[in-house]
Amino acid sequence: MPYDPPRPWIASYAEGVPEDLEPVSGSLVDIVATSARDYPDAPALQFFGRTTSYRSLDEQIQRAAAALHAHGVRPGDPVAIVLPNCPQHIVAFYAILRLGAVVVEHNPLYTPRELRKQFEDHGAKHAIVWSKVVRTVQEFPRDLRVKTLISVDLITAMPWTMQLALKLPIAKARESRAALTERVTGAISWDQVVRHEPLPATHPTPGTDDLALIQYTSGTTGSPKGASLTHRNLLANAAQAQAWVPTIHRGEGCVVYAVLPMFHAYGLTLCLTFAMSMGARLVLFPRFDPDMVLEVTKKHPATFLPLVPPIADRLLTESRRTGISLEGTGIAISGAMALPHELVVPFEAETGGYLVEGYGLSECSPVLMANPVAENRVPGTVGLPLPGTECRVVDPDNPSVDVSPGERGELIVRGPQVFSGYYGRPEETEEVFVDGWFRTGDIVTIDDTGFVRIVDRIKELIITGGFNVAPTEVEAVLRQHPAIADVAVVGLPSEHSGEEVVAAIVLDPSVEDIDETAIRDFARSILTPYKVPRRIFVVDELPKSLIGKVLRRQVRTKLLELSGED
Repeated sequence: MPYDPPRPWIASYAEGVPEDLEPVSGSLVDIVATSARDYPDAPALQFFGRTTSYRSLDEQIQRAAAALHAHGVRPGDPVAIVLPNCPQHIVAFYAILRLGAVVVEHNPLYTPRELRKQFEDHGAKHAIVWSKVVRTVQEFPRDLRVKTLISVDLITAMPWTMQLALKLPIAKARESRAALTERVTGAISWDQVVRHEPLPATHPTPGTDDLALIQYTSGTTGSPKGASLTHRNLLANAAQAQAWVPTIHRGEGCVVYAVLPMFHAYGLTLCLTFAMSMGARLVLFPRFDPDMVLEVTKKHPATFLPLVPPIADRLLTESRRTGISLEGTGIAISGAMALPHELVVPFEAETGGYLVEGYGLSECSPVLMANPVAENRVPGTVGLPLPGTECRVVDPDNPSVDVSPGERGELIVRGPQVFSGYYGRPEETEEVFVDGWFRTGDIVTIDDTGFVRIVDRIKELIITGGFNVAPTEVEAVLRQHPAIADVAVVGLPSEHSGEEVVAAIVLDPSVEDIDETAIRDFARSILTPYKVPRRIFVVDELPKSLIGKVLRRQVRTKLLELSGED
């Protein structure tokens, strides 16, 4: 008998948000096809001011799909995409899916070693690659060589005036051109791909439960793990996002900013699939630049803006500096890290819209929950499970047993957006499921109104003298000290207590030196003694992911080196 836990969060849903959704059908390729049918002449993509209509986007997808088929891409084949945000990225993504093949997203700024490790895992023999990464792929060992290598020049997607300016024989133009593109040999040109005859409409389309995407989980250390996501998983998550914001309507008035990288699960779902399902104008930024974003805001404010707190903070700062208003920005949703309430208040005052926090994992397509876009959102929480998402809080050591209501425990989830397993890794897949529920590895509490608060990651808990210490709790305290601009807390080996709590801190620019004892005394006035850092290291900066998340594993490795314990 399946276990159906209570869902207290439904009573807290915003007006118009349904309890559940109808099961999805079809495939991801229907998303663009439907928007092209409903809004053929509406702008689908905007890149440095140049727009592409939905009709043109759909046609380019069919041409690229036919070219890939001619080069041997077949259903189920993994096809690598190594691109920043650009129009070619969207075309490539849907062209691969149109054939029933499988997209594998990669960070184009990865080192050769990091990229190679992922190719070793998925074994793709076809790749669509930014021209500046082509040489890296060409230099892979013989057993990893790709059969079809397509090179993308970002400049060709820019307005003609910008293309001409980049060809000028002046130092600044040469420098900009070098940052955007590189001359390549031995690869197929993307321009050649989109000139191919279109794929016949009779060509078979993928099924709802076919594999669509291999999404690598964050972090580059250890063996890479690719989450296998089906068309159903990704369609369901796009539909859940759509249901969560009933005030946003499909069509030309909807504007979505792609300031997050689309190779990341968060940016992929909210920009690549959700935006296309809305028939939105998707404004593409190859990298986050607050001035570029504000320039677009003047004419086309974002209806929906996926971001992370550092991006919200920089946009707000730059808006105040330049006097360019963010007014008209409708709904900003923040993920990947805690959203400070002291950022929410001025951001919402500046935009006149909402800034709400959400939560997800690559394995969940990725969005699991979000705060309501309403007055009843709760700061400091990641909100409520999305429609159709079930959650339980269990004993981490015995995940079949639920903890008492309101108590902390491991979050386990079930829903249409939850993956079926890691690509080619059955044993690791088995480890993360219990009775059909996915173990998130996050320690949470759920209050009686259904709001979820993240306490910490199980794997990042520090066990010192038998006590569990949550790094985020210690970090939140240390950030209150005026001498500290940023901090990461990790556990280092200790002969006496198993692990000891250690802090890496970035000093405030106004501070030249620290009084370590004074900082520990400050922490001790708020924290239990065993949570107070035994050692404090001053560092120039903390390693962070491209979306601004502190990489604690890398912090720990660095501190082990500094302390001579590696």
